[in-house]
Amino acid sequence: MPRLLLLALALLLVPTTLQAQDVGGSPTYGDLQLEEGFQPDPNSTSLTAGGSIEVNKGACTYGFVAEAPDVDLYYSTSGDSPLYIYVESEGDVTLLVSKPDASWVCDDDSFGNSDPILVIPNAPDGLYNIWIGTYGDEMQSATLHVSEIDPR
Repeated sequence: MPRLLLLALALLLVPTTLQAQDVGGSPTYGDLQLEEGFQPDPNSTSLTAGGSIEVNKGACTYGFVAEAPDVDLYYSTSGDSPLYIYVESEGDVTLLVSKPDASWVCDDDSFGNSDPILVIPNAPDGLYNIWIGTYGDEMQSATLHVSEIDPR
């Protein structure tokens, strides 16, 4: 019986909260409010990529990001335009996005030169939480771009 009691006490001392991406957190680099046909296109935001939380959202299991989003994108559209979310950096960065339907999408190197891009055809109205990650704990300077025009 004392062993069972010790085990129960030990379990109470184990932290039960795991750090994860917080879609309700205040974005580190602010909000973008873009309406279909926005100018200038692309819209660009300079930031520092990375964080201490390992990504683990369904098929998105690479990179380290902060708990709060880097940017919250509020996109108003009729749903006819594609949305291109991409990042340029001198380092190897990743991209993680929570879409308005609460699904997660991510990319690593599809834009080339270790830069990510996500293409969302017929992008729906709503909030896109955006994180830019790195590999390991080294932070990287990066530029987030949002466009309705294919940059490739």
